[in-house]
Amino acid sequence: MIPARVVITGLGAVTPLGLTVEDMWACLCAGTSGVDKITAFDPVGFSCKLAGQVPDFKIRDYVLKSFRKATKLMSRDIELSVAAAKEALVSSGLITKGIDPENINIDPTRMAINLGAGLISCDLVELAPAVAASITDGKFDILKWGKDGLEQVTPLWLLKYLPNMLACHIGIIHDIQGPSNTITCAEASAHLAISEAAQIIARGDSDTALAGGAEAKVNPIVMIRQCLLKRAANEDFDDPAAACRPFDADAKGSIFGEAAGVVILESLQNAQRRGAKIYAEVVGFGQSNNINPAYEHLEPDGKGIEIAITKAMADANIKPEELDLIIPHGTGIPADDLAEAAAIQAALGDTAARPTVWPTKSMLSNTGAAAGALDIIAALCAMADGKIPAAKNCDRKAEGCNLNIVNQVQQKNIRYALCCSYTYGGQTAAIILKQPN
Repeated sequence: MIPARVVITGLGAVTPLGLTVEDMWACLCAGTSGVDKITAFDPVGFSCKLAGQVPDFKIRDYVLKSFRKATKLMSRDIELSVAAAKEALVSSGLITKGIDPENINIDPTRMAINLGAGLISCDLVELAPAVAASITDGKFDILKWGKDGLEQVTPLWLLKYLPNMLACHIGIIHDIQGPSNTITCAEASAHLAISEAAQIIARGDSDTALAGGAEAKVNPIVMIRQCLLKRAANEDFDDPAAACRPFDADAKGSIFGEAAGVVILESLQNAQRRGAKIYAEVVGFGQSNNINPAYEHLEPDGKGIEIAITKAMADANIKPEELDLIIPHGTGIPADDLAEAAAIQAALGDTAARPTVWPTKSMLSNTGAAAGALDIIAALCAMADGKIPAAKNCDRKAEGCNLNIVNQVQQKNIRYALCCSYTYGGQTAAIILKQPN
């Protein structure tokens, strides 16, 4: 059987730069940063007091009235994903039960859902009464926790924090009955989820798929871990917008945030049949692993990323010189940025300095499981507009980084774009997009 060609026909994003893809793209083009002082909680005592926070929104506005009761069991991560999923579906022209029950134009059994999710940290205020009831002589008592503390926790509490609940809620809202999976590989999650969704369509198990990722890292439990592991930028910045500096000689660490990114994938035949707008074709995938025993950082040569990129190019059947745009992971952590730069240079060889490299986390922050989806959406917008925005906060490239990072807006016909990512758990991933014919 000849694999079906897979295309992207819908986009949805809820980010620190706004509540829509249009907002995000406009801000990226303007060089606007979504990084600012944390307001979601009091970061006193934290070495990093900055984050990328999504503007206020009401999740009830993103679901039909019949589903609003379920929003009470949605964590922040779930809310972000539900909002982005709705925009993606509406932009694609696919009509589900959750969009308009009277005019459904999909076969629910032929639609898949694959989402990346992070380690969803609970809201501390929900556990505070339970912890308070579990104290004996000023210390936490595990026996008392089991007897008295858990009585203070609602029986449905866990349903807010299981990673698969993002896909679960969206699947129920939109009546998606096809293959479903949740990928929990941190920052590589969205790339892997979108890759798997495309492969489901390619082998004929679905006609359409909703895929991407979401994560809310603006949480004291998440943030303190990043501070303790010294991943977060740890200076008091007069200008928060200048804090995250991927590949820059003055980089001080990463800035973490929250977001959701969702794309709609379809077989080319299905998209053409209904006259859908096609943003790009998904033509290459690559996956591998880092092997650094010190998991806090990549191995210095970035071998795992190099393998993923090389596999993706082979899958797409293209040569390095055919790439026009690369959106790297680029966190702003100096050692990891240099490792990723080394990987890209090794994978592309003599042509490594040719394609434009555009890091986005300087404006979007590191949004974990959402990051890869946001980068793919940014690449699709760049393809559609024939424009690559200027890189932000890379004023002087770090020594050893020989990538083509451009600080000015470029008008460019983007034939092929590469997006890649990695996690500190070891996974690496790469996706290649092709401009639609």
